[in-house]
Amino acid sequence: MTDGTRPEGSLADIPKHSGRDAVVIGGGLAGITAALALADAGVRVTLIEGRPRLGGLAFSFQRGDLTVDNGQHVYLRCCTAYRWFLDRIEGTALAPLQDRLDVPVLDVDKPEGRRLGRLRRDALPVPLHLGRSLATYPHLSLAERARVGRAALALKGLDLADPTLDTQDFGSWLTAHGQSARAVEALWDLVGVATLNAVAGDASLGLAAMVFKTGLLSDPGAADIGWARVPLGELHDRLARKALDTAGVRTEVRTRVTSLSTDENGRWSVQVPGETLRADAVVLAVAQREAYDLLPDGALDAPRQLLEIGTAPILNVHVVYDRKVLSRPFFTALGSPVQWVFDRTEASGLRDGQYLALSQSAAQDEIDEPAAALRERYLPELERLLPATRGAEVKDFFVTRERTATFAPTPGVGRLRPGARTKAPGLYLAGAWTATGWPATMESAVRSGVSAAGAALSALGRPRPGHLFDVEEAA
Repeated sequence: MTDGTRPEGSLADIPKHSGRDAVVIGGGLAGITAALALADAGVRVTLIEGRPRLGGLAFSFQRGDLTVDNGQHVYLRCCTAYRWFLDRIEGTALAPLQDRLDVPVLDVDKPEGRRLGRLRRDALPVPLHLGRSLATYPHLSLAERARVGRAALALKGLDLADPTLDTQDFGSWLTAHGQSARAVEALWDLVGVATLNAVAGDASLGLAAMVFKTGLLSDPGAADIGWARVPLGELHDRLARKALDTAGVRTEVRTRVTSLSTDENGRWSVQVPGETLRADAVVLAVAQREAYDLLPDGALDAPRQLLEIGTAPILNVHVVYDRKVLSRPFFTALGSPVQWVFDRTEASGLRDGQYLALSQSAAQDEIDEPAAALRERYLPELERLLPATRGAEVKDFFVTRERTATFAPTPGVGRLRPGARTKAPGLYLAGAWTATGWPATMESAVRSGVSAAGAALSALGRPRPGHLFDVEEAA
């Protein structure tokens, strides 16, 4: 089904041979991006998605009168590819960026009235833009702040092209550079867990260095935070579907690809139930395990490496109160299992009370716990952090779980991540797990779609759209 803007027709309506046909398998951000980029270059594109919606793991659903995101997703000003994506689907105004980085940090172990610290930037060049914030950050001692500054300069000096960085873990590097356990908790993991979906000791130094160098040490505004003020489905499904329709992409949901093969002329055959699609190029934009199942023999030298790319879960805890209990749009916490808390009241359509979403990354220990146990843990924690919750009634409490939310950014994962091109002519890979240089983020997904589309257009002998080239340069 589509959103009702046009009849779907039949897969048999797709022209059998035009010399410029492409099939994109997977309707997450990577697949949508690849489809749009190919269509913008004049390629006839069919997008196949097994779910009843687009957006991959960044989607919304209905719970009574609430429109609920499966998890809180944010992006940074340095996420140039995702910002291009928002612009391409005409969604930029619905997911604005902060004017200037400002992260409230509450330390629950401090007395009330002295819990709040802030990580924010000034309008100064790097690294002075964070100097005042770091110098006054109350959650670290003066000596710890000084050592953080020295570690940041050492991190800035790392060469991201050095493959040995991927063999080391970030936690050991931080220890070797004088970072205390408190500094790791109150600063490095505060940022790193949310962006990498792993604590420092479990994360590749290469990926961690990329995050901190790009986000905090490249440009003064690079780490300014943006997030959707509407449900994710409004962006990644409705607006994305509208953009695909306008670009001439045929989008088929609730349709699963069962096999890929080439014919005697080297054209691709994409098998779906009851139909075979023919294409000059195929972009496989699905999770790594699904990609492994669909890859034809010889497409990769070591396809089983895809199965060695681990996954990491994210848990989201949703609480609806009968009154307003939080006055700021979000905060993050120390000394508590609570990580990041966002106000989703307006975006969800809630008219009375307040709806908070707790985003819990690296949630291996909690992902399978029953909701009742999570309720017993997190409601008291919110009462410790937010005094206004203590007299408020909980109108609803539920959890959403993404057990394979991201690839695990463990040391050594870099050698397992394939690029966009395969050894099978006309077959390309996309997905946040491919070799984008980024951890598993919306930015990585969009960059992978750009890379796959660019490779396909080169092979098809078709010029790349100027805006696609700009995104590739930024990447």
